[in-house]
Amino acid sequence: MKSFQKDLLQIKIYPTRGEMGQAAADGVAETMRTLLKQKEEVNIVFGAAPSQNEFLESLCLQKNIEWQRVNAFHMDEYVGLPADAPQGFGNFLKDRIFGKIPFQSVNYINGNNNPDEECKRYAQLLIQHPIDIVCLGIGENGHIAFNDPHVADFNDPVRVKLVDMDETCRKQQVNDGCFRTLNDVPTHAITLTVPAMTSGKYLSCVVPAKTKAWAVHHTINDPVSEKIPATCLRLHEHAVLYTDVDGASLLTE
Repeated sequence: MKSFQKDLLQIKIYPTRGEMGQAAADGVAETMRTLLKQKEEVNIVFGAAPSQNEFLESLCLQKNIEWQRVNAFHMDEYVGLPADAPQGFGNFLKDRIFGKIPFQSVNYINGNNNPDEECKRYAQLLIQHPIDIVCLGIGENGHIAFNDPHVADFNDPVRVKLVDMDETCRKQQVNDGCFRTLNDVPTHAITLTVPAMTSGKYLSCVVPAKTKAWAVHHTINDPVSEKIPATCLRLHEHAVLYTDVDGASLLTE
């Protein structure tokens, strides 16, 4: 493992995706155990994407965690997909962790509710359950959650909002194998905003594979701005970026 720091962000590079996922799971689990000694409940937000598979699998195998004191949330959801669509992020997470772990509560974003009302409802949940840990990835265009560059706002006044997705973001869903064609990918989503994400006390960012090498490079090396939304991670006191050698292949530090 190789590690270095850029601004406040810790970057850890592992030889394989499996080692990366295990390390991220170990880190999140240790943080959870520490927090559960300090407070009655822990609130965690999870990202849904194939890039998170190794991490989620490893996290489910962690021992000595009182999951029944943990409230689970997810960070974004498509608008208008059928409730049982496998591409739905809630369904993705249900298959990989929400349905496997005895959480105190699992709080889904409903992409078939009225979007404005759903944003308000989910924002209220986040007010009631301040975020302790965010487990996220980075999109090919540098987004976090569905805060694409054209809608990202580091000073967003709301916690949850309706957004339209840019073409790079939508193509990623095809590249990930989630949809067959670009036309199949929804055009809108409900997402936690950048301030909502960075309000988490601890951020664990898992970004493997050559398809994310551009995003990793620009997240670490570009000026901090909404042009690469993930650059905001460099301003967070407790943020760690985990990647593999493929994800780190464009770094020359």
